[in-house]
Amino acid sequence: MGKLFGTDGVRGIANTELTCELAYKLGRAGGYVLTEGKKNIKVIVGKDTRISGDMLEAALISGIMSVGGDVISVGVVPTPAVAYLTRLYEADCGVVISASHNPVEYNGIKFFNKDGYKLPDEVEEKIEDLIFNMDKIDYKPTGENVGKKIDNKDGKRDYINYIKQIIGTDLSNLKVVLDCANGAAFEVAPSVFEELGAKVITINNTPDGKNINLNCGSTHPQDLQEEVVKNKADLGLAYDGDADRLIAVDEKGQIVDGDHIMAICGSHLKKQGKLKDDTVVVTVMSNIGLHIAAKENGLKTVSTKVGDRYVLEEMIKSGYNLGGEQSGHLIFLDYNTTGDGVLSSLVLSSIVCKENKTLSQLASIMKEYPQVLINARVKNENKDKYLEDIQIKEEIEKIEKLLDGNGRVLIRPSGTEPLVRVMLEGKEEGQIKELATNLANLIQSKLS
Repeated sequence: MGKLFGTDGVRGIANTELTCELAYKLGRAGGYVLTEGKKNIKVIVGKDTRISGDMLEAALISGIMSVGGDVISVGVVPTPAVAYLTRLYEADCGVVISASHNPVEYNGIKFFNKDGYKLPDEVEEKIEDLIFNMDKIDYKPTGENVGKKIDNKDGKRDYINYIKQIIGTDLSNLKVVLDCANGAAFEVAPSVFEELGAKVITINNTPDGKNINLNCGSTHPQDLQEEVVKNKADLGLAYDGDADRLIAVDEKGQIVDGDHIMAICGSHLKKQGKLKDDTVVVTVMSNIGLHIAAKENGLKTVSTKVGDRYVLEEMIKSGYNLGGEQSGHLIFLDYNTTGDGVLSSLVLSSIVCKENKTLSQLASIMKEYPQVLINARVKNENKDKYLEDIQIKEEIEKIEKLLDGNGRVLIRPSGTEPLVRVMLEGKEEGQIKELATNLANLIQSKLS
């Protein structure tokens, strides 16, 4: 990765790390690169509800217009809505101003290409190069060639109509609680569920610019669990700030995470003959219980590095249509090009109705195995060398043999700290905790 772009665009604390100057440069450089310097370009811009969104939007849009780009501002909408609207309106690119599940002081800027996909590394590198060398942008239109801003109030409705049409299921038998995280889904999610007939109770859907993700949403589902039980609802659905992920709660108030949702959706799509190659794409952090459940239900799993961008890359490369992460980024590639929390929640709700089962019954397809994570502190230059040490290698093999297919060892060097992360899964929490601790201690003693 370069100096500015992380795994999900450019992020930082708004007005100190992600400044207006940087937003302007991102708009100017991004608009120039993604539209290849041509004239009469069209860019979709959306944002979440955080207070710094207006400030950064003004700067970003100025940058895009300075290279002749016409900006269609769609206001507060989920990230996946921008990906969809970029394709629908035949724009040259789309931009989202959001820091997803992060606290309010953060913000971010993320680009989609004309097909609604996140940018590959090499395109981000071109944009970065121009940001640090702005004089390379040789196009400075004047007069009628300067870009203009168009406010579009139909974007939300166009997105709602699209995801309603995908589902096409009457949800009038369902009572749902929606936790909108005081974020980008606060209008879209309640509207689409109500229009499909569901009885809807909403919580955390009064954004004031400062309360996005504040003890709510997919990263803090405790309120949702209580509300589902209190209201005797069929299920609860929690989004994050930009609504690209989903965590569910069953009728008993138990969490149903991304792994369980993938098992449920994968099995349902397979029965309908709609799951490409009967395969679900997951990351290395998905629970072993998902792999075991998949095998028991005739599904295959393919694992990638952590990050929804790597899941998506594998799906595109191999032609798969369902993938995601334990954290709730779920990609239904037949319908959208990025993780889509509201779409995922509609798919899950429609399965509850079609199969005439409770969510807890559906979630029982998968048993979650205990997981233990222990950090071993090592020298930074040694953190990729754990497999070069014979004793460490032998200890890993010994543990894998002991777990005998009912558990696993996953070792991941930290990308930012001098740490090696040792993760074990298995049936007995006490056993795997002891094994993980011993292995972490061995790694630390050998590589620190």
